[in-house]
Amino acid sequence: MNLKDGLANSIKVVGGIILLLILVGATFRTVPSGEVAVVTRFGQVTGRVLYPGAHFITPFIESAVYYNTKKITYETSPTDKMADSNADYKDVPVDTNTEDGQPVDISYTVRFSIDPTKATWVAQNIGPEFAVVEKIVKTESRIWARNIPRGHSAEGLYTGTGSQKAQEAIFDKLKGIFEANGLVLDMVGIREIMFDKTYVDAIKMKQVELVNVEVAKNQAAQEEYRKQQRITAAEGQAKEQELQRLTINDALLRKLWIEKWDGKLPTYVGGNDSNTLLQLPR
Repeated sequence: MNLKDGLANSIKVVGGIILLLILVGATFRTVPSGEVAVVTRFGQVTGRVLYPGAHFITPFIESAVYYNTKKITYETSPTDKMADSNADYKDVPVDTNTEDGQPVDISYTVRFSIDPTKATWVAQNIGPEFAVVEKIVKTESRIWARNIPRGHSAEGLYTGTGSQKAQEAIFDKLKGIFEANGLVLDMVGIREIMFDKTYVDAIKMKQVELVNVEVAKNQAAQEEYRKQQRITAAEGQAKEQELQRLTINDALLRKLWIEKWDGKLPTYVGGNDSNTLLQLPR
């Protein structure tokens, strides 16, 4: 065997190894933990679902579409805050108006998962994971995040009570939609409602005025309480002084009587009138 033939044989061996690796790679599919894979044949969903582990598929005929079955997060944030987000899918806030016409931008979070038992249906009717997010999660959540706040006043959304109610209403609307599309909704959270600066300044001014009114009421109540305390104390002091005055007068009379007494007891005899007493000379 000459050098040329040896080189040709080496090339054939290497080519065979490469072909074998390609066949093995095309035959085996490894599904990681927390994912499922839906098998397709010539692009058509077969109905076969691969769960975590190693699996055989028909090379060059079948392929697999992978779905993350762990919690997936879709989040809206201002562009300058997106870098701080750990969400799987990021988007800009929803702009809308309140019931009384105040413009607001809403940043919110949706956390969901793909039901592994519905993965075949999802693959057949929606598509891969990014299509699920785009067609269902993003579209539906932005619709309701825009519509529901329109039923709440700006003040209600600003103070938090309206925000909580809007959040619960969005969750209730999305829950059924997600279930109908093979998804499990875990959480909807309104993180921030951004108002026009002029409105925020007006609200803050109103809150300061309300605080001042409450402070004035408290001060008036405290002053009234102190006044009543002074009145009660004065009345008590007057009663004590009157009691002392009476006590002092009685004691003083006794003292004066004692001082003027010469130490002699008066001697009396009775007459016909039992009420008449005569003092006998001594």
